[in-house]
Amino acid sequence: MTLGVLLSTTRIPGPPGLPLLGSMFDLKRDPLGTYLSGHREHGDVVRFTAGPPGLRVELFGIYSPEGVQQVLATQAANFRKENVFYEEIRQSFGNGLLTSQDEDYQRQRRLIQPLFTRRRVDGYADAIGLETEHLVERWSAAPGGAVDAVDEMSRFALRAVARILFGADLEAALDAVRVNFPVVAHYVTARGFSPKSIPRSWPTPGNRKAMAAERSLYEVCDTIIAQRAAAGGESEDLLGLLAAARGEDGERLDPTELREQVLIFLLAGHETTATSLTFALHLLGHHPEVQRRAREEVDALLGDGRRPTAADYNGLPYLTMVLKEAMRLYPAAPAVGRLAVQECVIGDTVIPAGANVMAAAYVVHRHEKHWPDPERFDPERFTPEAEAGRHRYAWFPFGGGPRACIGQHFSMLESVLGLAGLLRAFEVEALDPRDVPLTHGITLEATGPVRIGLTRR
Repeated sequence: MTLGVLLSTTRIPGPPGLPLLGSMFDLKRDPLGTYLSGHREHGDVVRFTAGPPGLRVELFGIYSPEGVQQVLATQAANFRKENVFYEEIRQSFGNGLLTSQDEDYQRQRRLIQPLFTRRRVDGYADAIGLETEHLVERWSAAPGGAVDAVDEMSRFALRAVARILFGADLEAALDAVRVNFPVVAHYVTARGFSPKSIPRSWPTPGNRKAMAAERSLYEVCDTIIAQRAAAGGESEDLLGLLAAARGEDGERLDPTELREQVLIFLLAGHETTATSLTFALHLLGHHPEVQRRAREEVDALLGDGRRPTAADYNGLPYLTMVLKEAMRLYPAAPAVGRLAVQECVIGDTVIPAGANVMAAAYVVHRHEKHWPDPERFDPERFTPEAEAGRHRYAWFPFGGGPRACIGQHFSMLESVLGLAGLLRAFEVEALDPRDVPLTHGITLEATGPVRIGLTRR
């Protein structure tokens, strides 16, 4: 036993949990609350154990901005996407930009990065505006003047990203994606959080259902890709741009790689944005004065009723602050996992080689050293002066370091312009208590509806 391993088993504090199962039930019942209580009781690095002897898993929660910076940025090479959760995503959605590593990742990033420059992403604003207009029409006819923001924002974000990906083929893909995507995502989550999963090849009802959903997703993507290839020519939707992308030596994405990138973009591009929009509306509904100020900004810029453009994004600084504060309290990626390759030190704690570590935005975004009165909703935390005075990793909803989310400007653009269109059309009222029951799978999830009352302006 090395000195580091010895220290790791004696120095890292954490909840004792049950004698045989550790914190397994707490992590399953209330993972976010368990992370938070672990931080408050044991500090910035917390060791959890879960599962019966022989299947026990250790998880090291990293809860300081400085520790997160080590994991995601300064020592990123030592913290790899080789844990069980990422492997389950690879098995179901393919080895796209979210899950690939080393040469595969570098090659994909070289090919795809030019499609996510700010100028290129700004070109998607019209599609976002069109889907926002459709949503306003839909909400204007909402029974009882109320909607479930969880379902509605998921639908909106999925339609927007699918329109940008597939263009004219939007409707051909949408039904298959809407029906099958949640099935696969929940299957991945269940397997990723289980101490031991049965083989995917076993013909259990759960496996069969998930495999059928995977096949349906693959088929709709493969069909559209094959039709595009047969038709020739180029299209300006994201799938067309991906197919046309070439590296310096002429390298390109083959059809399987195209499908994998499309699935990853669907996964990362709609669930995260939907979460941010859901809770932004929920918080605005609980804080009418903040809503009034945000609406005044929107009306001053877009009072003529025109469709918002990318140029309007910078003209909505307060609405952007509202969104950022919602993303602080409800980060769409509440915890990011990695596997430590070599023994290292975070703070004054030795992390052993082979350890599963978790950089938890949900906890760091509530760290009282960086966020006074952390549960209070206050968009003023995100003035330019306040942001400049904080640690870079006190707020990291899009990750950081060399694996920072390639689509963060797209997500912000879609969220700000979408919110602007909705606030121009409606006054919103939160119909549920401020504290919504939460859990997390691939992304943060409300465990029930988040109801919003609507008054047409």
